[in-house]
Amino acid sequence: MSEPTPVPPRAEAVINLIALEHNVRSITQLVAPAELMLAVKANAYAHGLVPVAAAGLSAGAASLAVLEIPAGLALRAAGVTAPLLAWLHGTETDFRAGIEADIELGVSAVWQLEAIAASGANRPAVVHLKVDTGLSRNGATVEDWPELVRTALEGERAGLLRIRAAWSHLADASVADDEVALAAFQAAVAVAEGLGARFELLHLAASSAGIRMPEARFGLVRIGIAAYGISPFEDRTGAELGLIPVMSLRAPVIETRVGGSRLARVAAGYADGVPTLGIERASVLVNGVRCPVASVEVDSLLVDAGDARVDVGDVAIVFGAGDEGEPTAEEWADWAETIGDEIVTGVTPRVPRVYLR
Repeated sequence: MSEPTPVPPRAEAVINLIALEHNVRSITQLVAPAELMLAVKANAYAHGLVPVAAAGLSAGAASLAVLEIPAGLALRAAGVTAPLLAWLHGTETDFRAGIEADIELGVSAVWQLEAIAASGANRPAVVHLKVDTGLSRNGATVEDWPELVRTALEGERAGLLRIRAAWSHLADASVADDEVALAAFQAAVAVAEGLGARFELLHLAASSAGIRMPEARFGLVRIGIAAYGISPFEDRTGAELGLIPVMSLRAPVIETRVGGSRLARVAAGYADGVPTLGIERASVLVNGVRCPVASVEVDSLLVDAGDARVDVGDVAIVFGAGDEGEPTAEEWADWAETIGDEIVTGVTPRVPRVYLR
């Protein structure tokens, strides 16, 4: 006799690290011989920084993108020794702490290079120079790029830093747009090399281009949302790409009422990250039955179970992998007219994460 499914006391997010490892392993094989850098920004897309980083590295990721230096420091404190890249910096960023923790730095502006040079770190910084190729998510403009490169070369000659890479982000609006951005990136690299820069590494592609544009992979591909089982494309699901969703959001039924049909209250609401947009099309799975969502409140949501038998203590799956018939985060994204990234990162910190290995 099988063990009954444990009933969570309130909403909980189940993080399937086996699924994450499958996704990382599959994409690593796809992009080879380029290396895979796993993006663990935003607390690993709200899946949990340290557990996801450890699982991703064990599955073949060569390095991690942490976005901000404090996240990199947290990984170092947890014992992670793999290469880390941080690139979102403010005027109060502690560059010295990052450099001395061997965190490589994405650099978009001369002021960042000046702050790195003045940081007093006891070792040279390792920098990735970023050019904006159209996304406008930081990066030096084409006009400012030569000055950024020249300033970095001066810092390298002074022994304050080492230039390791040139990189950029793609807008991923369309293949045609990405091809234009790829050409702009290659032109920027040529300008930098003409000024004397020598790059060990070039990286441009993230999940979308990493999957569909082999010519954009260079030596490294930064994989974000695809590693978490969510498609970066509008016309293909994660399942169609062979990916497995990593996060499931589930919660208990805490109240039932019988009127014209059976209404059930589920202990997950918008304070837990359940979207309020598109609920007229939304549903959750209870006892194998898709139940339409009637309303979403701060701490709970109400579903119409119709004639289905639903009791207090039954487990509702708000979203998951879809293999039991439950909605996926991608379906919720369609209902809310957003992207799957927003659905999973929207699951709030008050929701406990439970890890399956």
